[in-house]
Amino acid sequence: MTAFRRAHLDTATSGITRSGAPVSDPAFIGRCRGRAGPEVGAPVVVSRCAPFRQTQEGSSPMKPTTTKYEAFIFDMDGVVVDSEPLHERAFREVLGEIGYGRTHGIDFPAYYGKSDVVVWRDFIARHRPAQSLEELLARKEKKFGALLQQEEPIFSGLPELLAKLSARGPLALASGSRHPTINAVLALRGLRRFFRVIVSSEDVTHGKPAPDIFLRTAELLNVAPNECCVIEDSASGVEAALAAGMTVIAITNSLPAEKLSRATSVVETYEELEQLLLGSR
Repeated sequence: MTAFRRAHLDTATSGITRSGAPVSDPAFIGRCRGRAGPEVGAPVVVSRCAPFRQTQEGSSPMKPTTTKYEAFIFDMDGVVVDSEPLHERAFREVLGEIGYGRTHGIDFPAYYGKSDVVVWRDFIARHRPAQSLEELLARKEKKFGALLQQEEPIFSGLPELLAKLSARGPLALASGSRHPTINAVLALRGLRRFFRVIVSSEDVTHGKPAPDIFLRTAELLNVAPNECCVIEDSASGVEAALAAGMTVIAITNSLPAEKLSRATSVVETYEELEQLLLGSR
């Protein structure tokens, strides 16, 4: 591990939280920093508390790897399900109903990877609507849930990839969405069975691009951060994974490759992702 990455990892692990309190588990902190710690028990399983092608000009190429990862951490929106357009539709429907359909001023792509709470807090600070944060969150989640059930936008090839990866190591989900939204997504086609650990932005103090959500996920998996591989689709998610000291592969489902160039590797399809992780075609 480079000195630069180690410094970032030391800083990041110092802020891991469990129900708002600093984590003092010497085994986990030791493993994060490359030192052995005392043995710990089984991890908590659910958290609540072709040749490689060059990417677009100006970004990094896909980098084949022979690393054997101990765990795989998936973002949800834009990685497991093609939900970013549905989130935007749900937001716009609520905004129209409360009189801000044309004047909301929200740049939705700028919020990819971030939570609904962040979107609504920024909107409230700008417009001071009559509705509370809790009401806006609930109305948007209800509309999103209906759209999700109607369209079931699971990315083609994703369930098959999850099945293959789960035979290699534990899988986790680390999502900026709240638990009601995560539950609705994972109910589709039995996706929940693939994930040993599920962490929401509700479970950590700071959302992406802070590393909290990925560090908390690694802790629950009982796997050192530098042994985890993250699959992301957003720039903020890429930054969060890097800050946590993890390998991160970005897929261009939501953003172009040049906006994801900080990732360890960038892919365009799940076939490319499978080849990168499993060496299959």
